[in-house]
Amino acid sequence: MRIDIISVVPEILKSPFQASIMKRAIEKNLVQVYFHNLRDYSKNKYKQVDDYQYGGGAGMVIMAEPIDKCISKLKAERTYDEIIYLTPDGKTLNQNTANELSLKENLLFLCGHYKGIDQRIRDMHITREISIGDYVLSGGEVAAIVLSDAIIRLIPGVLNNETSALTDSFQDNLLSPPIYTRPREYKGLKVPDVLLSGNFKKIDEWREQKAYEITNNKRPDLSKKLL
Repeated sequence: MRIDIISVVPEILKSPFQASIMKRAIEKNLVQVYFHNLRDYSKNKYKQVDDYQYGGGAGMVIMAEPIDKCISKLKAERTYDEIIYLTPDGKTLNQNTANELSLKENLLFLCGHYKGIDQRIRDMHITREISIGDYVLSGGEVAAIVLSDAIIRLIPGVLNNETSALTDSFQDNLLSPPIYTRPREYKGLKVPDVLLSGNFKKIDEWREQKAYEITNNKRPDLSKKLL
């Protein structure tokens, strides 16, 4: 998989890809990640990429031309399965979307900044708009990191145990059951006996039951999807 990320401040993006699971995926050559500085596509000698919005109003808008130049150059080099704009008014990211995008070959992310981007870019180039929640960030860089992490960890070979991702919360609309490790007892709290029984059928049944209980308690909205 290849992921290209366009940003006004690409330096914000780099650190998370240099550690942990995303670093491992890159080192294994399971994913390639490239950052593109939008200011490199500005014709202004000051590298300006934003301007006042027509009609008045607070907040600067990223101009169409530098974004169009950047995206057009990248599209001329390869075909993208999705060109995704990270924006608060996009469709909220969920596990199903991450699963779907993890099967793609080439993805292009555009990070919003300031008040947003010229609408004509959304009309011309964007194939999908994604939000990571009902709140506003200073820019789309953090959202691009979140989306990248959610996708990359699902690529076969990234996690040491590939079945781990299949038992995460939100797979099958269920939250994960409780998990334990050594010691068996800590400050009077014991690991449930069933997990020590060696009876994997009963363990699976216990985990499924607990997953339903926790989902009903914490996220009844997800429980409704199971009916």
